[in-house]
Amino acid sequence: MRIITWNCNMAFRKKAEVILAYEPDILVIPECECIEKLVFKSDIKQPSSVLWFGTNKHKGLGVIAYNGLQLTLINKHKPAIRTIAPIAVTGGDFDFTLFAVWANNPDDPDGQYVEQVWKAIHHYKKLLKPERTVLAGDFNSNAIWDRPRRIGNHSAVVKFLAKRKVHSAYHLHHNQQHGKEQHPTFYLYRHEEKPYHLDYCFVSQDIAERVEAVEVGEHSVWSGYSDHVPVIVTFKTNEDMR
Repeated sequence: MRIITWNCNMAFRKKAEVILAYEPDILVIPECECIEKLVFKSDIKQPSSVLWFGTNKHKGLGVIAYNGLQLTLINKHKPAIRTIAPIAVTGGDFDFTLFAVWANNPDDPDGQYVEQVWKAIHHYKKLLKPERTVLAGDFNSNAIWDRPRRIGNHSAVVKFLAKRKVHSAYHLHHNQQHGKEQHPTFYLYRHEEKPYHLDYCFVSQDIAERVEAVEVGEHSVWSGYSDHVPVIVTFKTNEDMR
């Protein structure tokens, strides 16, 4: 199974073909247009399930499944945390809870970026279990911006998840430290000399054991589409685990 998160910088329907070449089972797409506008060309693979969250029909959070996988919004969703949503993923080798993330809520006076993730993981803490849990998307955060006295900075989020045995697949697989990542996922104004790591796929311990590969897209390939590059996480099948 393969989970890909990619902030597409809007108009995903026009860019879908390029990311589908990587054969995703689940796509988490921040800045995605609403379902009514998400009409794909007939000659590309069609999704088996789609969910969307947001208030701007041109720019919300899309979650798209393929290969028979089904997405069901868990009824504990808090609309105030508008673009972070708990989703039941079923129909594959293993079922799991996916927290799809786009940390961007400019209407929240408490903070629009990592503060949204901090609120979400506390609101949904009963769903955050050390097994069958995935959080994926654009967190808009990195440890380099930690403010020591601010409750809910990036490192606090990482620590909170670690206590539940949920860790970043990229950091585990590539033996990286938060704040010192060697592979950027975002380039400010698409400039290669302004790189940051903002996009993550956190997985519970049991799913971490299935991680086969974690790839981060290259600026030269993706800068024509977005200021973000995809994070591609490939998991072993049940057969591979035997």
